[in-house]
Amino acid sequence: MSAATDSLLPEGLRDSLPEQAAAEMRTMRAVTDVLHAHGYDRIRPPLIEFERSLATRAEGLSTRRMFRFVDPASLRTLALRADITPQVGRIAATSLAGAPRPLRLCYAGDVALITADQLDPLRQRLQMGGELIGSDSVPAAAEIVRLAVSACRAAGVGSVALDFTLPDLVDTLAGGALPLGAGQVDAVRDALDMKDAGALCAAGGDAYLPLLYAAGPFDTAIAQLTAFDRDGLLASRLEGLRAIQARLADEQDVRVTLDPTERHGFEYQSWLGFTLYADGARGALGRGGTYRIGGTDEVATGFSLYMEPLLEAADPASTPAALRLFLPMHHDPRAAQRLRAQGWRTVAALSEHDDAAQLGCTHRLDGDEPVPLS
Repeated sequence: MSAATDSLLPEGLRDSLPEQAAAEMRTMRAVTDVLHAHGYDRIRPPLIEFERSLATRAEGLSTRRMFRFVDPASLRTLALRADITPQVGRIAATSLAGAPRPLRLCYAGDVALITADQLDPLRQRLQMGGELIGSDSVPAAAEIVRLAVSACRAAGVGSVALDFTLPDLVDTLAGGALPLGAGQVDAVRDALDMKDAGALCAAGGDAYLPLLYAAGPFDTAIAQLTAFDRDGLLASRLEGLRAIQARLADEQDVRVTLDPTERHGFEYQSWLGFTLYADGARGALGRGGTYRIGGTDEVATGFSLYMEPLLEAADPASTPAALRLFLPMHHDPRAAQRLRAQGWRTVAALSEHDDAAQLGCTHRLDGDEPVPLS
């Protein structure tokens, strides 16, 4: 390997240089501050866990997307986390099993994938989110949805698009009004997810065809879904969706849609799922919904956001201008300390030859006051 390739990073990994790293830190702080303000306590799970523990805490979570290796101490298989949510479930089921419910927890940390998504080539991402453990009721879901929107706004995203789905829709209908054989459920679910009418009919799901068209703007889609639900099997879910959407009525610039058969990204969610989008972001800002914690079957509701699409969608005007103050040799340290307390970033000269402009400074300390560089 040549000296030039010795410093290359693996595909899908990158360094965050100063400007990018600063934006990431501001965004992470903004999101976690919103969660903290709403009573969500920060936790910090480890980067690596036993593979079995990660797999059993979230039904439908595939460990095939995780980096796995053998622990030389225990000789058991370890995995590098690809999602923090199952770790929150483990903590809630073990260390915080006796804590009062509902339990509100939040987190921010890196996750890694063996293979990246088509829309997102990165294999390492910063995931942030909040989990409400012990409730998957409509009020709990409404709190989480509003909190996710507020977190996006705090990150600098102006207009948010919110798309609801019903992850267990096919299972609910197949067990009641529209019965399917055990071998048909997966095929019907996949065909609906792909919006493939031919595959749906070939799988014996002709009765499910109207669901392909019960999607779009919330009011129109839920009216079509209500008309489809002649047996009332989905009545409680639809009423819940209406209640959650009503809680968003006072939110500015939130577009709400409904796609009841969307399954991508909702491998372990139960009656409710939602995806957040925004102009300027290549993929989803994040996802959330209701689920059950594996091992205890405790209900929970939560959401996750990802750093890269948040930064893509953020309004540049939401980022304050960077003010850097050059401190000449022999400056007054008390004046510098006072200005740092006011929010200034200072760069101290190490020699008489240091140039304020070359060091990226916008101001220079003159006596005890900053003056703009001419």
